[in-house]
Amino acid sequence: MAATALEQRSIDPVPASERHGHPRSLFTLWFAANMQITSAVTGALTVLVGVHPLWAIVAVVAGNALGGIPMALHAAQGPKLGIPQMIQSRAQFGVYGAVLPLVLVVVMYLGYFASGNVLGGQAVAQITHLPTDVSICLYAALSALIAIIGYKLIHRFGWIASALSVIVFVYLSIRLVGGHDLGAVLAMPTLDFPKFLLALSLTASWQLTFGQYVADTSRYLPSTTSVRATFWWTYGGTVLGAIWAMSFGALAYAVAGKAFKGHEVAYVVGLGGEALLIPLLLAIALGKFTVNVLNIYGGYMTVATTLTAFSRRAALSQGARIAYIAIVGVLGAVIAVLGRGEFLGNFVLFLDFLLYFLTPWSSINLVDFYLVRKETYDLEAVYDPNGRYGRWSAPALIAYVIGIAVQIPFSNVEGIFVGPMAPVLGGADISWLLGLIVPGALYFAVMRRRTRVALPVP
Repeated sequence: MAATALEQRSIDPVPASERHGHPRSLFTLWFAANMQITSAVTGALTVLVGVHPLWAIVAVVAGNALGGIPMALHAAQGPKLGIPQMIQSRAQFGVYGAVLPLVLVVVMYLGYFASGNVLGGQAVAQITHLPTDVSICLYAALSALIAIIGYKLIHRFGWIASALSVIVFVYLSIRLVGGHDLGAVLAMPTLDFPKFLLALSLTASWQLTFGQYVADTSRYLPSTTSVRATFWWTYGGTVLGAIWAMSFGALAYAVAGKAFKGHEVAYVVGLGGEALLIPLLLAIALGKFTVNVLNIYGGYMTVATTLTAFSRRAALSQGARIAYIAIVGVLGAVIAVLGRGEFLGNFVLFLDFLLYFLTPWSSINLVDFYLVRKETYDLEAVYDPNGRYGRWSAPALIAYVIGIAVQIPFSNVEGIFVGPMAPVLGGADISWLLGLIVPGALYFAVMRRRTRVALPVP
């Protein structure tokens, strides 16, 4: 099937006859998804919160290396099951119970899609001289169009964007390093450990929040694809791309400060000089497209998964599929237009919010797949509220709520909420570590005592 042919699958399993490809395509896709302007903005946040630039880069490397592990473990679920990531959540939470994390994941998709529209729209506005709000809407519409065409074009575009990103960021990195005295910027690296942990949390959350849709991009691979191959190709692409782009953003903010904040795209393309203004703007707009399309692509499947839990539908018509994508696209464009004024500050709060609610889901999902059911699932039952997985799963839902609650005392969202344990730790936010460890451990302790959790697929 040609890359421009409309994808036929939605939330239904991909049959063996339609499986194709090699896991190395995941490297280019996730490298491109990370090597873009939003990653650079996230890197800038590590300096914005008060971390010395040198320690900010250390936080970037460590955060992505740690957060990339569960992210890539989720990717390995795709070839084995051939279904979207969040459909598989029904096996842990129940067909109806999975709606709780699903709603939060929809919020995640909308937030990331909106943030991508803001930055991509800035680039389009500078190229076309159209009003920024109009440019944001155009950018959202083009992202939706690629998502409608679907899986093959997304992967093909990822390869092109990956190659383009390398060229652009190599050039911009040389300009940044050569045009500024980075020795002075990196001198006297004083470590503020609580703020370092905050920066570590920000960068780890970037990778952790990919977990909700990374299997969507690997589910067409043959079921014989090894877990090891899927893991390492995904891990390599997502971690290398993010470390490069975030380190660039941290250094850019360190040398530019207010010139970068609120004018991220203008500052980055300004590094290339007037002669390359338009080519760099195009490169940034196209580079941002990969992850923007992934957000709307995963977003529509998550909305569909939520609603079909009650209708028991296992597939969408082509018309319904396009309608879901259009709905997500419109909502993402509206949020982007309304929220673009204080983008950096809002983005910090958004990342913090996601980390508290989505890390426990990731923990339970991975424990269930690798330790409890050991990759064995009844795919028909995930679409049937009366099937093996039922409507609600008390062990998963209780572990999930406890996983959120245990984080609250250790949370530190500046200006919004500070838990009682955060000041004891000097303001450090370690809540995400508890959210990753506690719910998975509780879920495993309960589920390992059940006798029917590892039945083979009929």
